Amino acid sequence: MRLAPSLLLSASLLATLPAAAQTVTLTPLAEARLRWERVDQRDLPRRSDAVTARVRTGIAATAGPWSALVEAQGNLAIVPDYFDGVHPDASRPLIGDPQSIGLYRAQVQYKTDALTLTAGQQRIALDDERFVGAAAIRNNGQTFDAVRAELVPVKGVKADLSYVWGVRTVWGIDGTGARPRSIGGDSVLANLGWATPIGTLTGFAYLIDADEAALQGYRLSSQTYGARLAGSRPLGTAKLAYQASWARQSDYRRNPNDYAADYWLADVALDLNGPRLGGGYEVLGADRGQALTSFQTPLSSIFKFQGWADKFTATPADGIRDLYASTGWGWKQVGPVKALGLSAIWHRFESDRLVRHYGNEMDLLAQGKVGRTTASLRYADYQADRFGTDTQKLWLQLDWTI
Repeated sequence: MRLAPSLLLSASLLATLPAAAQTVTLTPLAEARLRWERVDQRDLPRRSDAVTARVRTGIAATAGPWSALVEAQGNLAIVPDYFDGVHPDASRPLIGDPQSIGLYRAQVQYKTDALTLTAGQQRIALDDERFVGAAAIRNNGQTFDAVRAELVPVKGVKADLSYVWGVRTVWGIDGTGARPRSIGGDSVLANLGWATPIGTLTGFAYLIDADEAALQGYRLSSQTYGARLAGSRPLGTAKLAYQASWARQSDYRRNPNDYAADYWLADVALDLNGPRLGGGYEVLGADRGQALTSFQTPLSSIFKFQGWADKFTATPADGIRDLYASTGWGWKQVGPVKALGLSAIWHRFESDRLVRHYGNEMDLLAQGKVGRTTASLRYADYQADRFGTDTQKLWLQLDWTI
């Protein structure tokens, strides 16, 4: 099995930890999620209702700079009235949380102030997760079979380099075909950041080798090079945050397409110590209007971008322009409830090539934390014009962490 390298690495380190130091610290890992998700999609005769319970549990052992952890996860469909992506149901919309049970993480790590080395099945989340992330919204998550090195040669400079030979997808143990359990290949994720007076300036190179014929015939293999600036400034009692990014992507390895497309982002957010305002403009460019020759982000935490209705998990052939604005209010504590927040985000979507209106979306969120439990109520309403169909989504979710 392809899990074996990660398991062997963790087992071997656990066996040697007592010899590495006098004291071995054991830390239990546990978290649980209960969620009801409902989707109504205008072009399908039935809606989807998914009540799911996700549990992750494991143990971490630490001795000096060395550590190892093993963590398993299981996702149970209590109410399975939905298309889960791997068991066909053409009458219902997709909710990408198939039942699954298996290994979530199995890694060994060496960590000092200047160097962190991690090997095995692990989470990797780079910058804002626009290009590489953990897909935390989905119950099965996304992890990477990888060796990762994080180096801080001098204060304010960080190099982050990963070699990835497998991606564990959100489709779980039954994943197959275009929604596989895992994606093999030889991918390299490189990230170099410098903390400047105006923010962190990052250069990156993501060489993604999606070496699976069933996954779009290798058409998700790409090379992406770019730069990002992200920072914040105090404005009296308020705080201004900003980010800007540019990247260029082209075909890579066995990808039969010959294309090049650009990415742009400009984003600002103002926190007025309670009220919050924000806005931005993001462009995933197109080449010539052929499928999968637009800018793609197959390893991203895609739910965080371009609306929660998940209409643009793959970038359309003509690319996408996303103009968005947000508002909200946050409270540190109201009675027993901590980190209480209300927010609304509006999106206007257009194609990058030919500039056609795709549709608009409104996203609403209320969340707060009591003790170790975070509760959230989320709603998304996509109104289609020339792309997709009208879609409404509703989530009620409880997350608990030890």
